[in-house]
Parts: sequence; structure tokens; C-alpha cells
Amino acid sequence: MSENGMVSRAKVLTIDTMNPTVKKVEYAVRGPIVQRAVELERELSEGMKKPFAEVIKANIGDAHAMGQQPITFFRQVLALCSYPELLNDSTFPEDAKSRAHRILQSCGGNSMGSYSASQGIDSVRQDVARYIERRDGGVPCDPDDIYLTTGASDGIVTMLKLLVCGEGAARTGVMISIPQYPLYSAALAELGAVQINYYLNEETCWSLDIGELQRALDEARQYCNPRALCIINPGNPTGQVQSRECIEDVIRFAAKERLFLMADEVYQDNVYAEGCQFHSFKKVLFEMGPEYSNTVELASFHSTSKCYMGECGFRGGYMEIINMDDEVKAQLTKLVSVRLCPPVPGQALMDLVVNPPQPGEPSYDNFIKERTATLSALAQKAKLTEQVLNTVQGISCNPVQGAMYSFPRITIPEKAIKEATDKGQQPDMFYCMKMLEETGICLVPGSGFGQKDGTYHFRMTILPPNDKLQILLNKVKEFHQRFTQQYS
Repeated sequence: MSENGMVSRAKVLTIDTMNPTVKKVEYAVRGPIVQRAVELERELSEGMKKPFAEVIKANIGDAHAMGQQPITFFRQVLALCSYPELLNDSTFPEDAKSRAHRILQSCGGNSMGSYSASQGIDSVRQDVARYIERRDGGVPCDPDDIYLTTGASDGIVTMLKLLVCGEGAARTGVMISIPQYPLYSAALAELGAVQINYYLNEETCWSLDIGELQRALDEARQYCNPRALCIINPGNPTGQVQSRECIEDVIRFAAKERLFLMADEVYQDNVYAEGCQFHSFKKVLFEMGPEYSNTVELASFHSTSKCYMGECGFRGGYMEIINMDDEVKAQLTKLVSVRLCPPVPGQALMDLVVNPPQPGEPSYDNFIKERTATLSALAQKAKLTEQVLNTVQGISCNPVQGAMYSFPRITIPEKAIKEATDKGQQPDMFYCMKMLEETGICLVPGSGFGQKDGTYHFRMTILPPNDKLQILLNKVKEFHQRFTQQYS
């Protein structure tokens, strides 16, 4: 009996009785360092003295939180869709009104507050299909192969759910690049699938080597059933942009080894380096001819969260599926229907991304100006980040060819490695936590993404405004020099 006379009993759900796969899930991008950063922000706001005036969060690709401005046309149309009374307001351009009117006509009761079809609004899926055809030089796209999703993450997890089956040595294995975006490792842990690591080559700008894919696959076949290969292009956290030749090699490899291809292409507009160009897996697949385009199973993913849009909070995205078995496709449609539909405002935003203002329309010039300014600023910041980090002894940074991150390699002195190990911490976690406490800069340790044994990195977004990015880079430089002296 407890003090108040009630019978005390153990809770039904405890750490020992909960789903064990959930406990294996880790997501470094919002891990302990970020939690500490939030605490530090609160402490600063309460007047506590720190050796810095503000916390700079360079841990996550959250563009608007870092000061990137939204595209005016997108927000105008979304405002009109949210509050249709504004359609009578003469301050809104006519092309924004006509776009809003078309979206609202596709919504039940002419309201964005109604559910849509589970696969997404028909007219939006048609617009996505036309966008893909334009992007891929006329390769046909069937709107029925398009599934609108709650950000790209939702589509990726849904596809992994379909792929995972079997027990023991027959359990599904999924090949993911190391370093990787931790959504993949987290989803595989939750699904109880086997993670198969293949390593990108840091010495050649994080390139993908087919020999390394073969090594990883051959080893994995001894303990699981490899069924899928995930590619992130442009890369996160590594920022590389794959060549067309590399993509062809990957497709041939997937065909030969009977692997389902998953192409995460959410950074497709974020390409900065000279000589680099985004090639979609779908386009390359179809240009390789029917031997491949009729057989290789492919799911590709895009989102409203990155590129020049940066609209993470709307959770808009799509996936396109190619060569999926008809019966499996019916099961996919059933699976997405359980969650009713993706957020309708996110679907509306996705529609605007794939169908932006056209030449001759009132909003076109301003749209192009804003889009170009955002992408040009990111290209400049990619270059600046690489240049400044490479001036620091003990830090080496590959060119940021695309996406929104640099993933520099850092040298950590033996004494610091020992202190970290004694505390039960990864050395780069120890390094990043110390940097946060001393400078207010929040980065993610490379161990959260995976890295070759004996190497250490951190991931840093290139999103802060130029002046703040310069401050951040100088602080990183000063901290690394101090840290190295302290532990040498």
C-alpha cells in the first residue's frame, strides 16, 4: 500500500516492456548536443552569463530558421488558399489568385482544411508528373506513379516498410552510404531491418565506388538478404554530386544484383560546383534503354524542404515509383490510406514548386530574382565554408559541390580521445559538446552519421546569413586551435 492508501503497482509500459526496436533508434541531428543547445538558449534568456551572446544552430538544414527568406509567390498563394476572402484583395497578383483558385477547386468543399485522396490531390500529382517530364527531357511520367508524402522522409520510411521481411539470415538488408543521413539508420532500426554500410571515398570528394558496393554486398549476404540500395544525391551530409557515369554504374549494379533502388534527390536544385550537374536516376535509367528501364525497380523522392524553397515546416513531398509490381502497388496505396492523406497545405506548396510562375505572368520576374538570389547566396557560402575551414591546421574540408552542408575531417589529439573515452563519449561528440559550451555553436558530430574508424568529422550547415556564417567559421577556427593546444 502507498501512503495515500492506494495500491501501488508497476506501470504497464516501462523501459523494459516497451518496443525494443524503438530503443535502438538514434537521430543525431536532434540528439543530445541539440538538447543542450536549447538549454543554453534558455539559460541565456534568463540572464545567465556565458562566454558567448547567442547560440548559433548550424546542426540542421532548417533554412528559414537560419534566415533564408521564403519565396513571395509561394506564400501569397498559400495565404489565398488559407483565407479565400483574400481573393478579393487587389494587392495580390492575378497569377497567384488563379493558382489559388485552381488548388481550392481541387479540395473538398473548396477548403484546404478537408482531407484529400490518400495518394494526394489528383491535379497536384498531374503537375508533379509534368514537372518530372520537363526535368528529365521528355521521359514520360504517369501521375498514377506519384505519391504525395509528408516530406520526403515519410515516403522513404513507407518504402522501407514495404521492403522489410524475413527472419535470421533471410532478414532484409538495406545498403546505405556512410556517412549517411540518420533517417535511414533510424528507420531501419525501428523496422528491425539489417543496415548494410558502404563507405564513400573521402579522398576523392566522397565519391561512390562500385567495388566498395560489391564488397559491402558480398559480406552482407553471409548474414542477411540484401534487397535495397539507398543513394542520396546530392549528398547529405557530404555534399557531393554524382556524375552521370557513376549513376549508370549504380543502375547496372542494382540490375545485376537484383536490388530495389531508392534515390533521395531532395537537394536536386542545390548544385554549386563548376562542372557538376544534377542527373535524376529516373532520367539516366530511361536513357540506358529498355534492358534497364523496363526492369530496375526505383523509388525517387523530392521535398519542399530544401533547394531554394526551404519550406521545412509545411512537410510537403512526393515519391515516384518505377517498375513496381502491381500487387505491391495496391498494398502501397492501402498502406498510405491508413494515414488518410499528407497535409494539404504541403501538397499545395509542392504544386507551386513543380508549377512556378511562367514567363509572361506577373510574378515571374520577381520569382526568378528571389530564386536566383537564394541559390547564388548558397553557392557563395559553400565556397566560403570550404575556403575558411581549409585554412585551419587539423581541419580538411572537401568542396561542397551541392546540398547544404560541409562535413570536414578533424584531427583530435590523443589526449582528448582518451578523455572522451574515459567519459564514455565518442571523441567527436566530446569535441562538439566542448565547442558548444565554449562558443555557443551547435554542430553535429560525424559519429552521428557514420564514418571510417579512426576518422572524426562534424556536419555544419552552410545556411546562416553571410555575416553570421563568417563569425561562425572564425569561432570554429579559434576553437579548434585552442582545443588542439589544450590537448597537445
